[in-house]
Amino acid sequence: MATAAEDCSQFDISEEEKDKLIAEVIRYVLFKTQHNAGCPIKREELTQLVTKNYQQWALPAFVINGAKAKLSSIFGYEMRELQRARPSSTNQGRTSQQSVADPKAYVIISQLPASVYKKYIEDVNTSHLTGFTFVVISIIHLAGGKIPEESLWHHLRRLGLSETDENHPALGNIKQALEALVLQRYLQKYKVNGPEGNTLFYELAERALDESISEKIKEYISQIVQKDVTPLDAD
Repeated sequence: MATAAEDCSQFDISEEEKDKLIAEVIRYVLFKTQHNAGCPIKREELTQLVTKNYQQWALPAFVINGAKAKLSSIFGYEMRELQRARPSSTNQGRTSQQSVADPKAYVIISQLPASVYKKYIEDVNTSHLTGFTFVVISIIHLAGGKIPEESLWHHLRRLGLSETDENHPALGNIKQALEALVLQRYLQKYKVNGPEGNTLFYELAERALDESISEKIKEYISQIVQKDVTPLDAD
């Protein structure tokens, strides 16, 4: 196995230069995650941090892998590459309405135990956004993984969340809150052209399909079902 010094020598950079590049990528990832509400970071952006001063074609991948390792060992974050999910509909009239994004993009996910994350990391000021995300994903999950826009708003209106509400006390503009889930790639949306016109669908995207999230949703739904079931001998 090659040593760190040998790895650096193949790119004709010093150990200090390598560490500086890795630190720059880490700072960028943490800053963008914080200020862009967790939206995925394009690999192209990280590559440009390296190539602005270095021309070696394989160096960006080397630096990004180094950033991944340090984010995990020092900060307790997994820097996970997202593979864009494709809409399940095969209707030829489908038109994508999802924002254009690089196929290779990254998000950071805490590797800490849930109890530790909740006690020391979780921001109570954003808990309403987490709750909204969980509710929307749960509704679409129960609908089979995709749902027409009007049906989704029907369920949200029953919860007091209207598409016309631009000043919700916790969420602000409800439409924008829903659109943020598309940008964060919890959801994707697309139009299907039918005989009665266009229908906009929302479908679970790769972050909502992540095993850790899908298992929490199944557990949550199971708990609700159990609470709603009345024993036959109850009187």
